Amino acid sequence: MERKQLGGHFSALVTVLIWGTTFISTKVLLADFAPVEILFLRFVMGFAALYLAAPRKMEKASRRQELTFAAAGLCGVCLYYLMENIALTYTMASNVGVIVSVSPFFTAILSRIILKEEKLHARFFLGFVVAMAGIALISFNGAAMKLNLTGDFLALMAALMWGCYSTFTRKISGYGFSTILTTRRTFFYGILFMIPALCLSGFRMDTERFFQPVSIGNLLFLGLGASALCFVTWNYSVKVLGAIKTSIYIYMIPVVTVLTSALVLKEPVTWMTGAGTLLTLVGLFLSEGKKGGNEKLD
Repeated sequence: MERKQLGGHFSALVTVLIWGTTFISTKVLLADFAPVEILFLRFVMGFAALYLAAPRKMEKASRRQELTFAAAGLCGVCLYYLMENIALTYTMASNVGVIVSVSPFFTAILSRIILKEEKLHARFFLGFVVAMAGIALISFNGAAMKLNLTGDFLALMAALMWGCYSTFTRKISGYGFSTILTTRRTFFYGILFMIPALCLSGFRMDTERFFQPVSIGNLLFLGLGASALCFVTWNYSVKVLGAIKTSIYIYMIPVVTVLTSALVLKEPVTWMTGAGTLLTLVGLFLSEGKKGGNEKLD
């Protein structure tokens, strides 16, 4: 394996290990912050960090390219995280962590429809059925029956938005711009799109909650680590490996989330949760199985 590809795999691995714990950090912050407040603060911090890392301007993009940046910001920064954060107010962090891992399915489907990538085979649909069985087990979560239709549905819609984001990012990776600069431009549009939701939710300016050690730590983790760093490393992996190959690493997020949910939030891990996680991972691997060939960009 060449050095560049190895770097792409390493970047994706680091990304999912961090992202797998963001559900926990967000759940903690939800005690004092509204979902859209967390979203806005983390990406403003992320944008500022990326600007400091690369203060130069990006070369002028075409109108079509600019629209792609805007669409990526809307789907991957605004709608995905807004839906995910709201879902966390209704359902368990482990539920959200596993359900959003369905996003590789949406990535593969949208890549086929929009980017005209490889044909989906029977193995893909078999994997989808297996993964849905796993998600059902985790949603019911044993005797506790922790099913919440609103929260779980929002998590599923978040997965669809991430599939859209991955498709747009795949297109953006072919524009030839710096990964840091394209990520920053995507953040810019994402922040713009979330401002109306922020105004409607009633952003509170009471500063006391911002200076709580727990709040500071979690906001810094989400803003600098999970946003600024991870979006750059993820987009770099998409650029090097392709959208579908990179999305395979999302399979690891449910495992990280379930373990950290049990350790930090003391959420129960039943035999059904374990079986459901295993089925979901097996289903996703089956679904993303490829019969060779390279991904292409138009």
